[in-house]
Amino acid sequence: MIEIETGRIIGGVHRSSFPIVYRFKDIIMIHVLAILTAKPGKRAEVLDIFQANVPAVHAEDGCIEYTAVVDVEGADPAFGPDTFVVVEKWESMEALKAHAASAHMAAYGEKVSHLMADRAVHVLTPA
Repeated sequence: MIEIETGRIIGGVHRSSFPIVYRFKDIIMIHVLAILTAKPGKRAEVLDIFQANVPAVHAEDGCIEYTAVVDVEGADPAFGPDTFVVVEKWESMEALKAHAASAHMAAYGEKVSHLMADRAVHVLTPA
């Protein structure tokens, strides 16, 4: 069940333009940070393939968030020009396991495997 609150943002920041907070009750949400490094100069190509797969992932049962992020231009880079981080939130480990076993993720892996240099996947839960 999702409880909706209005008027404040988690973390104590109040902004009238962000009036809704979603609180997930009775769900032990799973967080994933996947740090993916493409071969030199191949990140844009990998991200294009990634973005094409995003609608299929968003349609999966239990997907709360699934997005790719990169270093902010002009800031001290945390990861560098060939790396991006996939930020994921899932309702359960079962949903994450189903995601990992899905046909569209297997197809994505086949399309990008020759373009990748490294990957580290961290599966986390709130403390």
